[in-house]
Amino acid sequence: MRENMASGGIGAPLSGAQVGAILFAGVAGILFAGVGPYLLGGLEAAGRISPGQLGQAGTAELLTMGIAAGLTGPIWGLHRLRLLTLICGLSMATLNIASIWTDGWTIILVRGANGIPSGALIWLMTAMIVRSARPERWAAIYLTAQGLAQGLIVVALGALGDGPTGLAIGFGSLGAIGIATCAAAVLMPMALAPLPVDPDQPIGRPSVRGLVALAAGFAFNAGILAVWIYVDPLSRQAGHPIGTASLAFSFSLFAQVAGGTVATFTAERLSTTLALIVSLLGLAAAMAAMGTLPSATLFLIIATVFGFIWMFSSPFYTPLVIAADPTRRSAAYGSGVAILGCSAGPFLASLVVSDSDVRSSISLGLALLAVSLAIVVGLALKKANKLVTDA
Repeated sequence: MRENMASGGIGAPLSGAQVGAILFAGVAGILFAGVGPYLLGGLEAAGRISPGQLGQAGTAELLTMGIAAGLTGPIWGLHRLRLLTLICGLSMATLNIASIWTDGWTIILVRGANGIPSGALIWLMTAMIVRSARPERWAAIYLTAQGLAQGLIVVALGALGDGPTGLAIGFGSLGAIGIATCAAAVLMPMALAPLPVDPDQPIGRPSVRGLVALAAGFAFNAGILAVWIYVDPLSRQAGHPIGTASLAFSFSLFAQVAGGTVATFTAERLSTTLALIVSLLGLAAAMAAMGTLPSATLFLIIATVFGFIWMFSSPFYTPLVIAADPTRRSAAYGSGVAILGCSAGPFLASLVVSDSDVRSSISLGLALLAVSLAIVVGLALKKANKLVTDA
């Protein structure tokens, strides 16, 4: 398999091994987004961190992850990608193993540090996506692969049981994946081609329309994670049996795989605007239902639907940004901005929840989804108005 960058893409074709190595590294970098809530929820249940620190730990890692995903390209450049991957793999292995023995504020510092190499690997995957001939398809493939990996890990950890042993195995597994990433470094391409330059914009910076489109993705991810980081406490607040939250994570992650798979085969044939509008309304309905503290069975159904729509809709933010900024320079920041949204959501939620009631995270999530919806509709109306004016 070769990713044909030359036909509608940017740069020389990559071999199947190179594409596979980049995909593996990108998935390794983003694992925390799906596995993190489960592990942090376990730390909170064990009394090693408070509910507030749960949100802050999630924020710390996702914040540094997003910053690294946005700045790795400008700082590191498009060369020495094998060395970059090796350094990132070793760093992630060390920091994930260290997480086995840390707690309280220390876990926040360790997880924050782990976000840096993770974000760098996500940048590498994003750089390949925006240079491909079919970026929306590769965005969907990436999201599907990460959802599958996250789901398998969460299922395995749930089968091993909660408690100190489960947490040690969880963080140890992430450490082992860091080592495997080092092995993938030898298959990486040496360099990637530069993106085209828009003469009307400063080199390397997104356009104004691109920034607006990026804001839609930021609000979307902030709203999702504001709620998702508190799935475990929400389940316990509803009085569900032990293990319900673990099942919710597993069901949702595999539903994410299904959603990403559907998006992979349909993204090119569906209207970006319509897909996002319908998805955002569906996610809002699922959030509202979760806030009613439903029965365990209904909670699992809601989590499953939530996961499917979440991952089905995510790839559509890539063509949204590319349509706003055809140079794809704005899209190159897409993953970084999305992850910054993921970090902002838990942080903002940690400011509004209490030890006894975390349902305020639902209200916050709904407000953020409304912002994303308003931007998507606004961009569509502006584009339609421009078409009418040009005609």
